[in-house]
Amino acid sequence: MQAEAAPRILVVDDDPGIREVLTEYLSQHGYAAEGAATAAEMDRAIAARAPDLIVLDLMMPGEDGLSVCRRMAGKGPPIVMLSAMGEDTDRIIGLELGADDYLAKPCNPRELLARVRAVLRRPRDAAEADGPCLAFAGWRLDLMRRELVRPDGRIVSLSAGEFALLRAFAERPGRIMTRDQLLERARGADSDVFDRAMDVQISRLRKKLDDGSGLELIQTLRGEGYMFDVRVDRQNGAARGGS
Repeated sequence: MQAEAAPRILVVDDDPGIREVLTEYLSQHGYAAEGAATAAEMDRAIAARAPDLIVLDLMMPGEDGLSVCRRMAGKGPPIVMLSAMGEDTDRIIGLELGADDYLAKPCNPRELLARVRAVLRRPRDAAEADGPCLAFAGWRLDLMRRELVRPDGRIVSLSAGEFALLRAFAERPGRIMTRDQLLERARGADSDVFDRAMDVQISRLRKKLDDGSGLELIQTLRGEGYMFDVRVDRQNGAARGGS
């Protein structure tokens, strides 16, 4: 039996020392890691062979990490963002733009390894779900394509964080979920995401789930948490919206 290929990790950072340390550490732990100094180098590396995950520095010459994250949201590999600034606002903006996780620099390579492993588990979990689509109130969440389809058939763009959060809700309809439970399900138990970031994600997700019907799918239960207040059914995903 042919051995499974090692997951490919692309470390994008203009600091050659950081690139070398992180790529070497990830390589020592079973990943095929390579580096890129700029967004342009990253694009060339992706065109040559798409990575399974990108470790992306926020502050780079030329196109910065936030701009890269914005243009790749929903259509590229998962992203773990790094920033020497480490401010709450930067974390929130990065997650809103589609980053799957966020680490302040300097980061411990062991912590980055744990984040990489947690992020890479998520697509596999989605693919192994009992049904590739979750349907609710005319909406459909396609776990394979990572798409949200409105009742009128239009596709709603979701960041990676919004997709993970909606999936966490839709897989547990009618259950009260605390912030900690949502963080664990949507980001991984070892993820360092603040409560404020969760509130921002939920607010943005509510807006995207507003189809004008007045139905509020995500209920806030003060002092307890949140609940996805709608019936959810699994579908095989063959049918597309708008038919």
